[in-house]
Amino acid sequence: MKITALIVDDEQPARDELAFLLKGFPDLEVVGIGKNGVEAVNLSRELNPHLMFLDVEMPGLDGFGVIKRLLEKKLHLPFVVFVTAYDHYAVQAFDVNAIDYVLKPIAKPRLEKALGKVRRMVEGAESAREKLDRLIQMLEKKNPVLQKNKLLVKSNGRLYLLDSDDVIYASIEDGVISIVAHDLEGQSNFRTVEELQNSLDPNTFWRVHRSYLININKIKEVVPWFKSSYQLKMDDRRQTEIPVSRAQTRRLRQLLNL
Repeated sequence: MKITALIVDDEQPARDELAFLLKGFPDLEVVGIGKNGVEAVNLSRELNPHLMFLDVEMPGLDGFGVIKRLLEKKLHLPFVVFVTAYDHYAVQAFDVNAIDYVLKPIAKPRLEKALGKVRRMVEGAESAREKLDRLIQMLEKKNPVLQKNKLLVKSNGRLYLLDSDDVIYASIEDGVISIVAHDLEGQSNFRTVEELQNSLDPNTFWRVHRSYLININKIKEVVPWFKSSYQLKMDDRRQTEIPVSRAQTRRLRQLLNL
């Protein structure tokens, strides 16, 4: 298995140097190169790489800002190796769970050491994913209805099995489906809301809006909105208010005798 990687640095000589050095590692493939923090976020979302070599000091959105933006948007967070000319960023780098940091100009032995850490992390993550996938397959063979009772949710780099009854709502943004429960929030492995909806009990889960799928048992309050529409306040920690589309307003009235 090849490790896929992004290079993000605002200085072209630094990008070119790192790309050249990484050609010497046959198990690593550079799949994208960015020149600022915004491109780092977009490339990470589009390419879903294992690893990102990320410059710390960039104009606008710096390296630490990239991590924050990915977490805020609940996007895939690759393993990160910070690249910097200043070693005083080391403590802050590890505070955001970076795998390692390397100093410019980059020495190949130091790069090899960082990649050794990355290999161990990637192999461990893939092994855990494979074991969990096998467990789900085994359980589904014994219990064909398990698929409608359990969901696989990725949160903070870990994979969890979540009871579907515990799901409060699911939403989609920029092609990524997020799952919200009382004690867990993370990303679903489903690619579309339709696929997720088909795996759940249709008597419990309702597509109230093209971007939202809700558990009707987790509605806390129905909030009247403008032009005879409604929003649903859900029973999560943030008491998220979810819009009901015009097409689904009639069903809401029938469901709740409004």
